[in-house]
Amino acid sequence: MGLSVWLLLGVGLLGTPVAGCGYESCPATKPGMLNVHLIPHTHNDVGWLKTVDQYFYGERNDIQHAGVQYILDSVIPQLQADPTKRFIYVEVAFFYRWWRLQTESMQQVVKQLVSEGRLEFINGGWCMNDEAAAHYNSVIDQMTLGLRFLQETFGECGRPRAAWHIDPFGHSREQASLFAQMGFDGFFFGRLDYQDKASRKQLREMEQIWRASASLEPPSADLFTGVLPNGYNPPPSLCWDQFCSDNPIVDDVSSENNVDSMVAYFLEVAAAQAKHYRTNHIVMTMGSDFQYENANLWYKNMDKLIKHVNARQLNGSHVHVLYSTPTCYLQELNRANLSWSLKYDDFFPYADGPHQFWTGYFTSRPAFKRYERLSNNFLQVCNQLEALAGPVGRKGPYGEGDSSVLRRAMAVAQHHDAVSGTEKQHVANDYAKRLAAGWDACQVVVSNALASIGGSKENFVYCNHLNISVCPLTESSHTFMVIVYNPLGRRVSWNVRLPVNEALYLVTDPDGQTVPSEVVPVSNFTWQVRRGRGDATHELIFQASAPALGYSTYTVSKTARGTLRSKLAKRIQEQARPRADAWSSREIRNEHVRVLFSPQTGLLKEIQNLDKDIALPVSQNFFWYNASIGDVDSTQTSGAYIFRPNRSEPIRMAGGARTYLVKNKLVQEVYQNFSSWCSQVVRLYAGQAYVELEWTVGPIPIDDGLGKEIISRFETPLQTDGRFYTDANGREILERRRDYRATWNLSQTEPVAGNYYPVNSRIYIKNKTFQLTVLTDRSQGGSSLADGSLELMVHRRLLYDDSRGVGEPLLEPGVYGDGLVVRGRHLIFLDTVESSADRHRLQAEREFMAPQLVLAPGGGPPFHPGQPSLKQFSALTQELPPSLHLLTLAPWEPSSVLIRLEHQFERGESANGSQPLSLDLLHLFSSFTITSIQEMNLGANQQRAAMSRLKWRPATGAVRHPVAPPLDPLRITLEPMEIRTFVATIQRQGAAKL
Repeated sequence: MGLSVWLLLGVGLLGTPVAGCGYESCPATKPGMLNVHLIPHTHNDVGWLKTVDQYFYGERNDIQHAGVQYILDSVIPQLQADPTKRFIYVEVAFFYRWWRLQTESMQQVVKQLVSEGRLEFINGGWCMNDEAAAHYNSVIDQMTLGLRFLQETFGECGRPRAAWHIDPFGHSREQASLFAQMGFDGFFFGRLDYQDKASRKQLREMEQIWRASASLEPPSADLFTGVLPNGYNPPPSLCWDQFCSDNPIVDDVSSENNVDSMVAYFLEVAAAQAKHYRTNHIVMTMGSDFQYENANLWYKNMDKLIKHVNARQLNGSHVHVLYSTPTCYLQELNRANLSWSLKYDDFFPYADGPHQFWTGYFTSRPAFKRYERLSNNFLQVCNQLEALAGPVGRKGPYGEGDSSVLRRAMAVAQHHDAVSGTEKQHVANDYAKRLAAGWDACQVVVSNALASIGGSKENFVYCNHLNISVCPLTESSHTFMVIVYNPLGRRVSWNVRLPVNEALYLVTDPDGQTVPSEVVPVSNFTWQVRRGRGDATHELIFQASAPALGYSTYTVSKTARGTLRSKLAKRIQEQARPRADAWSSREIRNEHVRVLFSPQTGLLKEIQNLDKDIALPVSQNFFWYNASIGDVDSTQTSGAYIFRPNRSEPIRMAGGARTYLVKNKLVQEVYQNFSSWCSQVVRLYAGQAYVELEWTVGPIPIDDGLGKEIISRFETPLQTDGRFYTDANGREILERRRDYRATWNLSQTEPVAGNYYPVNSRIYIKNKTFQLTVLTDRSQGGSSLADGSLELMVHRRLLYDDSRGVGEPLLEPGVYGDGLVVRGRHLIFLDTVESSADRHRLQAEREFMAPQLVLAPGGGPPFHPGQPSLKQFSALTQELPPSLHLLTLAPWEPSSVLIRLEHQFERGESANGSQPLSLDLLHLFSSFTITSIQEMNLGANQQRAAMSRLKWRPATGAVRHPVAPPLDPLRITLEPMEIRTFVATIQRQGAAKL
């Protein structure tokens, strides 16, 4: 009987029945001995020095020798040959590709190995995502994508029990919270600050409980967390991959026999490691980047190591070595029944040496970081419309569309060398290309869905360059439609800006009523950036309103006077050219905010909140840090990963700015020109309760031979006691203290870089009365280096590699090859401490889930003969309250959808916003009827009622383990920061059924 048949019958080589997967499959350990768990693993970056395709197929080995398909091809036969061997695999993006290329017989072999727990999936995401620059929405999506594939392919045995982030460059508290809510029993990682690690080793706190939420009731967000001893590499001299130069174990009778010395060395290493851990179990990661292409090398030497070390037990040794997995190691730690210390903060910033802070990647590749953020916005729109429209979204009048293309591209983009900005330039180009292909596929879905719901087959147009005022349809058409789709669960108002070539337009809403509109000249800043792309001379501005989870259609038409184009357009444009004396009052204001500027410098001077009758002197300017090229203290340079300025004080961009004012009934804008490569618009729309700063930076000059890291700095008289606040992946807020770490006594060696933290959506400073909050439109590095001061790094261009593997400087060429130009927005709120959360929480949600504009010339035929055109639509029977967010609405199966509801306030953060909320989920949607519903864990790969995590005992305080109450879809209650996930079987009705 062949080997594969034995495996398929569920019988091991020795005829012993297979125990099962997960914890049931774990090998026996020996009480009273030091058990050393060898974990055979490979770390496969989903793009870094090579593209995803190049890594999988083994192309471009001149860059890096790596071929993921060969790793899996090599490991499987080793596992087949010996039932004691184990292997873990992590990156589902690669495994999914490999799996689809296999024969049915090989797939059956792999399924059997998984069912026996010998091939075990750890983590289970599409990639091993970054934890600094990734937004929680995208993290959840990429984890769901990978976990769903494993669940559908391997069933319960494919469900990972342990999270495994061995390579990300610092670790987020929110990431741990999400892992806990996904049902993971523990979390292992490899990188942490060198000072932190030294302290933990001394205190034997390399493993502890991470209390990852200040809002969720323990242990909902508690996660047992372990620091691996050697990063994710094997102990020194014990690497047996084809890329390694360590000696193999020679155990024949020849004169080169080295068994005694190798065993003695191993026992010494194990004993030294055990001193820093609390149980009689330790772990060794046997593998590294793209290893195991020739798995025989590894397993042959590990077999010998296990054999000869364990043989010493006959001579009194108390060390037992075994093949294991993170899951089995975790189980032994749990069985030890110890009490574990608690951690409440996060693991940022990460440094691997005194002058080597990995805080530059918080900002690296800022244009891609923005593209990733916009792509998530569009993916949620695509998901929602496909769920609402049903099969016609995937196959309709505009062809076949597939939201999974963008879903997979977005999942790849979360990799810790993707959105982080730490990849080679050609790889960054590939990530962007993948997102662009996803946009194309989703545009078909959105077009099909809008046509079916709206009843009209329009020629839909997607203008993706509106940030530089380019859109051929609006620039040339006399009449066109603007469909404003709102992905939020409550009505929003949004200021629409469209490039046009006339001065007068009429805008009407879905009811045919005239909407106030204005036309302003395209700024000199935009003319300079777009370099001949598009020829719009003006921008049309109007405020649109769209219902909850729905759309409104606006009609724009040129007026008769508007056809007399050139003279009036030219006159308006000339009147708006920069003139230092163009405005005398030096202020802009609306009904909520007043902004004052210095007459001498043209810089921001003061912000007033007119609703609260409060004012705060606020100055803002641009500065840059010159990047270090090494000095007497260290040869470390600034690069894609590392931020290291050559001095603590940045260089001021300019003492002032040349300014001019554009003002009308809808918007007031102060244009500030700081230099030939740095400008900004300070903007107030009518009804807007915040100040908008639209900055344009680049190409950063490098003619002086110095790399530069550009910051926007705000300075106030607030006494902030060295404290400032940043979000964690767009969710909960963490307090930061300058030159301080909660876990150990910090020896600060880099006063700037060592105080930088990731800012995914907002940063603020406050005293007892006032709070100044800045919202970002992408991930950026930020800090407060002096009381009352706040800064964000917006762009960086560097001339040297930082020696962390990428092998090239962060020198992005941009569209024209002379350097990258980046445009972005900061939103500034001045408020009282008590009421600030209500504003910045809700505005951050609006920005992240912004309305999607879809344009059309109009006049399209009916979707079905006689079907009326629907100019306004909402998929909800009622709006969601402000505190409640529809995080996910996505197709799941042909007749089911995935729904996530989120309470987006923290406990005690807001008097009104932090209250528990209840809603009727069964009757929430108008486009379909929910016929049955299941509540799932956050990753949607296990029913919530079946979720039973390992219980850990904290050193302080008792923890209750409440049982989840029975699901009542008529009354879904959410506590602050809670996310609840449902798979609902639906029956479509109304327009969306067509």
